[in-house]
Amino acid sequence: MARRGRVELRRIEDKASRQVRFSKRRSGLFKKAFELALLCDAEVALLVFSPAGKLYEYSSTSIEDTYDRYQRFAGTGRNVNEGDRNNNDDAAASDLQSRLKEIATWSEQNNANESDASELEKLEKLLTNALRDTKTKKMLSKQNNGGEGGSTSSQNRRQD
Repeated sequence: MARRGRVELRRIEDKASRQVRFSKRRSGLFKKAFELALLCDAEVALLVFSPAGKLYEYSSTSIEDTYDRYQRFAGTGRNVNEGDRNNNDDAAASDLQSRLKEIATWSEQNNANESDASELEKLEKLLTNALRDTKTKKMLSKQNNGGEGGSTSSQNRRQD
């Protein structure tokens, strides 16, 4: 018969029981990670170290690419000091402004109808980079201002 109600979470003292529970819980966790990636088209990376120090990993894509993406995100979006974030915002804004000025200068100097492929490729690259930076800044701004999908808010709900 299954238990009803809340289960008290505490360390399992018996080593054999602890290993069995770890193995079952680990496989369930990996199954959930796979389901999340498949059903929601999410990029998921999961690292688990056993009590013995053995590494278990799952990634819906390349784990290195996911980690690199995390590092870029964490490096730009999680500054502890408000002043640092403002400085980064100012630097990003001035960089974006300089790119937009570069695009405006190019459009004044060149006629798109008379431009060759290399000039148009250069313009396309400038526009693509500016758009990517704008989207990144928008995403970070939403997250820093408590926008949807923040990891801390979902973690707080689970702890309740």
